[in-house]
Amino acid sequence: MEFLQHQQNLLWAVLAAVSGGWLLVEFIRQYRDKSLLTPIEATMLINREDAVTVDVRAQGDYEKGHLPNARHLPFADLERRGTELEKFRARPLILYCNSGATAAKGIATLKKAGFEKLYNLRGGLFEWEKAGYPLTRKKK
Repeated sequence: MEFLQHQQNLLWAVLAAVSGGWLLVEFIRQYRDKSLLTPIEATMLINREDAVTVDVRAQGDYEKGHLPNARHLPFADLERRGTELEKFRARPLILYCNSGATAAKGIATLKKAGFEKLYNLRGGLFEWEKAGYPLTRKKK
C-alpha cells in the first residue's frame, strides 16, 4: 500500500489498470467478431472457398498496391455500384482498406443489400504488409 500513497505511483497504477482493461475489452471484441480475419485466415479462405477480395480504398491508394486479384470498389461508390458484386453473392467476400475501419462500413452497406458471407481483413492492408504478404499493382 505504501506504493500507492505517492501520487505519481497512483497515476501509474490507474494508467496500468485502464490500459489493461482496454486490452481485455479489445480482445473480447475481436474474439466474438468472427468476421475479422487475420492475413493467414484470409489467405486460407481465398484458397479453400474461393473468397473474393474487395479493395474499398480510393483509386490512388489502390494504384499504389493492392492484394493480388482484388476487385476495386471504393467505399464511396459501394452503395451505387454494389450490384457489381452480385455474381459473387454465394462466395465469401473479404473487404479491406488501409486499417479495417472503412471495410467495416462497407460490410454494413453490403449486409443491408443482403450479402451474408462478409469478412473484414483485420488491420487492413497495414497488417497484410506487416505479415509479409505480397501486393501487386496489376488491375483486375
